[in-house]
Amino acid sequence: MDPIRVMVVDDSVVVRKIVTDVLSGDPAIQVVGTAVNGRIAVGKLEQLKPDLITMDIEMPEMNGIEAVRAIRAARSRVPIIMFSTLTERGAAATLDALSSGANDYVTKPANVGSVAQSMESVREQLIPKIKALTGRPVTPGPARAAAPAPARIRPPAPRQGPVKPPAALVIGSSTGGPEALAKLLPVLPATLPVPVLVVQHMPPVFTRQFAQRLDRLCALRVVEAVDGTQLAPGTVHLAPGDHHLTIRSTGRGLTTALSQSPPENFCRPAVDPLFRSAVDAFDGAVLGVVLTGMGSDGRAGAGRIREAGGAVVVQDQATSVVWGMPGAVAAAGLADEILPLDRVAEAIHRRLSAPRAATGVPATVGGRR
Repeated sequence: MDPIRVMVVDDSVVVRKIVTDVLSGDPAIQVVGTAVNGRIAVGKLEQLKPDLITMDIEMPEMNGIEAVRAIRAARSRVPIIMFSTLTERGAAATLDALSSGANDYVTKPANVGSVAQSMESVREQLIPKIKALTGRPVTPGPARAAAPAPARIRPPAPRQGPVKPPAALVIGSSTGGPEALAKLLPVLPATLPVPVLVVQHMPPVFTRQFAQRLDRLCALRVVEAVDGTQLAPGTVHLAPGDHHLTIRSTGRGLTTALSQSPPENFCRPAVDPLFRSAVDAFDGAVLGVVLTGMGSDGRAGAGRIREAGGAVVVQDQATSVVWGMPGAVAAAGLADEILPLDRVAEAIHRRLSAPRAATGVPATVGGRR
């Protein structure tokens, strides 16, 4: 198999060297060129024909966001991973880049520690994402859990009873998730009859800004979750970075709960804790949705939802940036429906509003029964 051809774009000679050295150390990756700004990167695109681009955000002449827009305007679909700082400004710029067509991002190492530590940070974050976005296998390990799910889809396992009408909607996503959620949530009405809880794999700072952006786009109210908020229809609670989001039963009803218990599936927040707690809190009357993302987070939780009488809808491979998480659910036979992203909202409406959902819905793939 030919190596993955990567172009590294960054105005810092130090960062370019760190990234180039890290990537060149992996036999599956070849750095085919570098650029010091977006303008030069766009000019080299046709010559180098990279399989993937790593892109800094703040650069002279043409910044990373402008470069992403120029690349997408040229109808190139080459995957682009942004390099971002873990700051308010960096988070805002990264979200702008993702909405402009970038596929994913990694955070730059803090300006502390040794070069070796910086290289290890880049290696652990970047290489799994490069391989996932280019469809290559990833070595299992704490930061390499992004191996693509098997392509074979199993039909959903037989149920022991009818599907329960959902009393809650829980959603999990990762790579490609910000754009998927920005397309899905705005088409859900403010009159949605159930509370919504979302886990998107993101660091702190990013989740707060992402919630604010979604709130501006949606009829539903979208907030970054805080501990102890009572659940009610019409509000979307987005898990904050570095905290698991679960549901707690209290004397005044069901509320959000945040914790920094150990990561699951190498993630915090993780999808599985939310799905498990929703099953317990709502006695299985849960609709779970798994969108694009690396790894298999959400698979075990989807199994709990179906075992308890709930339903699971996953995004299909064709519309997923990475068909890791939804593919893992589908491959395990845990998906009631496998749909393109633009059909997921319709499935949510149908299952939340139609009494016939309580009798079960045959599995569908790609919107076809």
